[in-house]
Amino acid sequence: MTWGIKFAPVGILLCALGVLLLKQGAGQPGWIFDWRVQFAYLPWFTLLIFLGAVSYIFAARRGLDCVPLALSYVLLAVGLAEIARLKPELFTAQLRWASIGIVLWAFVILFWKRLRHMLDYPYVLGLATTLVLLLPLIFGVSIGGNQNWLMFGSFSIQPSEFGKILLIFFLAAYLADHLAVLTLPARRFLFLHLPPVRFIAPLIVLWGLAVLMFVIARDLGSALLFFGMAVLMTYMGTGRKSYVFLAGLFIIVAAALSYALFGHVRVRFDIWLHPWADPNGMSYQVVQSLFAIGSGGIWGTGFAEGHPLLIPEVHTDFIFSAVAEEFGLIGAALVLLVYVLLFWRGSRIAMTLPKAQESLLAAGCAASLLLQAFIITAGVTKLLPLTGITLPFVSYGGSSMAASFILVGILTALSGESKEAEDD
Repeated sequence: MTWGIKFAPVGILLCALGVLLLKQGAGQPGWIFDWRVQFAYLPWFTLLIFLGAVSYIFAARRGLDCVPLALSYVLLAVGLAEIARLKPELFTAQLRWASIGIVLWAFVILFWKRLRHMLDYPYVLGLATTLVLLLPLIFGVSIGGNQNWLMFGSFSIQPSEFGKILLIFFLAAYLADHLAVLTLPARRFLFLHLPPVRFIAPLIVLWGLAVLMFVIARDLGSALLFFGMAVLMTYMGTGRKSYVFLAGLFIIVAAALSYALFGHVRVRFDIWLHPWADPNGMSYQVVQSLFAIGSGGIWGTGFAEGHPLLIPEVHTDFIFSAVAEEFGLIGAALVLLVYVLLFWRGSRIAMTLPKAQESLLAAGCAASLLLQAFIITAGVTKLLPLTGITLPFVSYGGSSMAASFILVGILTALSGESKEAEDD
């Protein structure tokens, strides 16, 4: 099974590129082959295949778990196929970002012994996380309605993608250091069992920052991701339902106040609740997404046979809608299944680690990828208000690709520590 997963990405990508070449008229009378047009992406494509093969060898020689990386490549192949179909002018750029992501994956593994020392400084990690979250609020520019980008000339970066990595490190370090206090609360408030306020204050600050990201930067996706990760990792670390209830109460109150005080929040929620009230205006993207998913049915329209380009920015936020339209319910479910398998493998690594810090770190990395996939798919299917985050490894975007490979690199590196613990 492992070998099948390893070779599947190359097969998926080659088949997709072959179909797209045939759609361009390959083999038809009058068709002229020009490699500079049809295969302009070939140098970066070759480099990506080479880096993928080397990464397997590199991980195997170090005795690391290759499955998370292989599953990531499956998602990457689906994403590259969709980018080549939807935005061929961005295909080369996505190949380049994927290559950079693999290099970052290798960098994490090579320097993991040093990077893991970050866990020894939880409060520094907390300050760094806060700073990264505040940067877009102060210096950010708005792209696509979300003020979550920093511009450096023609180059743009999304700090929240890297902020979630710092957040996972901080939560793993903080929860492990204060596990005894957080799991043996000294106070009771109504039916909630809570520790002294100073120990849960950092968590409350993170919840508040997540709300600020939505209200000020209008970045609901990142806000839900950061809030969800804080709640999820706290529960994984402590097992206390009181924290989940307190977080739920906090977000309900914050959502109600935001809806009452801020007009753009009301617009976002009204689009979610009543998309058919303005199908050609504010709700256009959501409505077209629902049409695309519905027209795909069970089996899909077929690759390159649907009309996903009717959805604006389909290559970023709505790429799951394109997958659902052309590959149907079965194809979309298989893509989601890969995320579930990635989470399962990461959880398996986490449960074999002897130290609480590393275990929470591995679980957080695995959970963040699954949670991010859930949030964006729930947004495009109208289960949740529409969010502006990417589908990891599938959507177009350099920041997302780099951050996703770093998370998988952390999981891969931790699998080595898991094996050492088993040997001991």
